[in-house]
Amino acid sequence: MILKALYDYYDRCGDLPSLGLELKELSFLLVLDRKGNFVRIEDRRENNTAHKFLVPKAVSRSSAPVPNFLWDNPSYVLGISDANYPYDKSRRSNPDKIAKEEAKREQERVKNTKNHGTFIDLVNNLFEKYPDRYDIRALHTFYSNPDYLAKVEADNLWPELKKNLKKNISFLIEGDTDILPAKKDLCPIEEKNNKEDHVGYCLITGKKSELVKTTSVIPLGRQATAKLVSFQIKSGYDSYGKEKGYNAPISKEAEFKFSTALKKLLSKDSRNKFLIGTRFFVFWASTNSEGGKGAEESIFNLFGFAQADDPNKNIENARKVLQSINSGVLKTSLDDHFYILGLAPNNTRIIVSYWSEQPLKQFASKILLHFEDMKIVSGNNDQTPYMGLRSMLRAVSLGGKSSEATPNLPDAVVKSIFQGYPYPYTLFASCIRRIRAEQKISITRAAILKAYLNRLKYNDIKLKVMLDYENNNQGYLCGRLFAVLDKIQAEANNIHTIKERYMNAASATPAAVFATILNLSSHHSENLDEKKKIFYEKIKQEIIGKISSDGFPVHLNLQDQGRFFVGYYHQLQEFYTPKENLKK
Repeated sequence: MILKALYDYYDRCGDLPSLGLELKELSFLLVLDRKGNFVRIEDRRENNTAHKFLVPKAVSRSSAPVPNFLWDNPSYVLGISDANYPYDKSRRSNPDKIAKEEAKREQERVKNTKNHGTFIDLVNNLFEKYPDRYDIRALHTFYSNPDYLAKVEADNLWPELKKNLKKNISFLIEGDTDILPAKKDLCPIEEKNNKEDHVGYCLITGKKSELVKTTSVIPLGRQATAKLVSFQIKSGYDSYGKEKGYNAPISKEAEFKFSTALKKLLSKDSRNKFLIGTRFFVFWASTNSEGGKGAEESIFNLFGFAQADDPNKNIENARKVLQSINSGVLKTSLDDHFYILGLAPNNTRIIVSYWSEQPLKQFASKILLHFEDMKIVSGNNDQTPYMGLRSMLRAVSLGGKSSEATPNLPDAVVKSIFQGYPYPYTLFASCIRRIRAEQKISITRAAILKAYLNRLKYNDIKLKVMLDYENNNQGYLCGRLFAVLDKIQAEANNIHTIKERYMNAASATPAAVFATILNLSSHHSENLDEKKKIFYEKIKQEIIGKISSDGFPVHLNLQDQGRFFVGYYHQLQEFYTPKENLKK
C-alpha cells in the first residue's frame, strides 16, 4: 500500500523526472573546450547549496565500483579524495594511531584508483560508441592527457573544490548550454539481460514486465545508502529460490516512480516532511485538489517548524484550512485520502516506523480534535497554547529543548494527533515532572495536561477551557485554592514563597501542607485593603465549602495531580480577566 501510494504521487506531481533520470546536486563543473583542453572549474553552488541538474539516475553500488553516467564524486571522476593529500599528523601524537591512519588512507587511495578506472572505462566505451561526437571526443582527449589532474589542480578554484572532495562534479563543453550527462541524445550504455526469470507480475501495477533486482538508494539523513525495499541474502528473508528484489517483484517503471516520489518528499526544500529526532515523517494527499494541497500546507505549518514572527500564526492558519475541509467549504471527494509515512535509518535499510492512510475529511477532523483538546483559557486574549509538535516537546523537556524529549515520545504524540488516540502517558508524566522541577505552569503545559486527561477512556468529568465552578474533583479544588493563596501573598508582599516552598507537596499530599499555608495566608491577608480581603475571602470559602468533609486528601494520584495544576492555572487566569467578568 505504501509503494502504491508513492507510485500514484509520482503521477500526481506531473513534473518529476522521467524514467531513468533524476535531479542531482552537482557542486562543480569541469569546463573543457571542443578539443578536450581543460579550461576552468565552475562553482555551481549558491548560498552553499549546489545546483540541481537533470541527469541519468544514480547507479546502485555494493562493494564493486560502478560509475555514474558522466557525473560522480572526485574519487570516480578524478581518482582522488582527501586521502590523496597530506594531513596534520600533529593531531595524532601516538605512533600507533598514525600508522593506522596511514594504512586507512592507503586503502582509500587504492579504492580511488579502482573507482577512477571504471570511470575511464565508461568514457572509452562511449568513445567507441560515439566516435564522431565532438563532446565525447573532447572528454576522451581530456583523459588521454597524462597531466589532466595537474591542470585541474592549477585552477584558481581548485582550493575550493579540494575542500569538497565528497561533492558530485561533472563536465561542460565550453559553448554548450547542457552539461554532458544532461544531453538527451546521449544515452547511457546499458547491459541487456533477457533472462525469463527477470520478467514477472509487478506487485504495484499488476502488469507483467521486467523486474528490478535491487531498488534505488534513498538518502535518509546521514544514511546515504539506505533502501526502502531490500532483502538480505540467505538470512531467512528470501524464499522459493528467489534472490534479492525478486522476492518482492517490482517492475522497473514502478520502482523508478515510487523511489523518485519518495526522494522528492525527502528533499531539502520539501514542504511535505518534518523531522523528529531520528525519525523522518513525509505526508501527501492523494489528489491535487484544493483541499489536498491545503491539508499538506497545514501539516507542514503544524509540524514542519516553519519560521514565523508569530509562533501561533501558521498554526492558526492550519486550523482554519482544516476547518474548511471538515465543514465542506473546501470541496473534497470520497476518493481524497491523506497519507503519512514515518521512516528511520538503520544501516543499509529504512525502517518504516509509522504508516497512516485516512480519508482527507476524516484526517482533518482528527487534527481539529487535537486543536479542541489543547484549547485553554489565557489572561492575554491574543495568546493561545502552542499546539505544534516542537512546542509541545519543548514544554516537557529539560531546558526547553525538543531534542531532549523522552525517546519514542515524539512518535507517540504524532500517532495520537493523527489518529485521535489518547495522548501518551509519558507526555503527561514528563509535563508533571517539568512543572515540579521548575514550578512553572505555562499555557502549553496546562493545555497538555487538560488534553491528556480529557482523552482518558474512564474520565467522566472533562476539564473545560476555562475555570469550571462545577468541577468538584478534590485535586482540581486544591489547585484552585492554592492559586488563591499564592495570589494573596503576591498581592500582599509581592513574593511567591508559598509557591516555591509548598506547591509540589500541596499537589501530591494536600493534607500535609494546606493547614500550614492557610494559616500563613491569614497573616498575608492582613496586608490587603478591605475590598481585596473580602474578594479573596469569598473565593476561599467557595472552594473550601466543596472540599470533602473528611478534610483535604491525604494523597492525590498522578491524574489528580494533573487536575491540581490545571485548577491552579484556571484560577490564576480568572484573576487576570476583567473585574466585571469575575464571578462574585
